[in-house]
This record gives sequence, C-alpha cells and structure tokens, in this order.
Amino acid sequence: MTRTTSTAQHDINSPENLARREHGLSVLSQIDGHQGEAVIDALAEINPAMGHHVAAFAFGDIYDRPGIDPRSRQLVTIGVLTALGGCEPQLKVHIGAALNVGLTREEITEAILHAAVYCGFPRALNATFTAREVFATRDDPA
Repeated sequence: MTRTTSTAQHDINSPENLARREHGLSVLSQIDGHQGEAVIDALAEINPAMGHHVAAFAFGDIYDRPGIDPRSRQLVTIGVLTALGGCEPQLKVHIGAALNVGLTREEITEAILHAAVYCGFPRALNATFTAREVFATRDDPA
C-alpha cells in the first residue's frame, strides 16, 4: 500500500517541525558553532529529512533536556562514538563540541582511555588519533 499523503509528523516543513528544527539549530550552534550547521547544510542536498531530524530531535529534543549538563553529554557522546568505532567524522565534531563546552583535552583523552576498557584498544586508538587531529586543528592559528 502506497501512501500519497504525509502526516504532520512526517512533514518536516510543518509549522511545528520548523519550530523544533529552529530550536535544535540554536542548540546545535551553541554546542558546535558553525561545524554542526555545515553538517545540516550538507544533508539538505541529499537527505533534508535526515538533517531535520538531527537538528530537531537530536539537538532540540535530546541535547536540550534537563538532567545533565552539556559537558557530561559530550563525555557520553565521545564514549559512545569511541565504542561504536567507524564514527571518526562524527567524533571529530563532538570532540570539537566538547572543547566548546569547556571540557579539557585531558578530560577528553581520559574518556577515550576509559572507553578502551569496554570497547577495546583498536577503537580507542582510532578515537585518540581523531582527538589529536582536532587538537592540532585548534592549535593551528591559520
């Protein structure tokens, strides 16, 4: 059975979903700066619904929840992305976001080292080298 009409839930341009997306983009901007916005913009060309859900759900609905602060959320995110492996592009964004919300390099590398106990050294090594790339980018005055 093919559906030809879209419900409000699936209409990413409904007034309610536009408001959710704008809120999520605001949260994303506070955490990731322009890097997160670039990801959403890149998705707009190929999969605008994915970009919408990253902004509206991940950042507007989840990241902005009370209960844990942005620093703690980034530590959790770094641990999960390290454990998953193969997420180095996303890990770069979130290591940058972690620095943006006040985590130190030591806290980031300690989180990755801690994850090694649970996910293994290969994944933690990849995450460590990813962190090194982000740190180097932050150190480069150009």
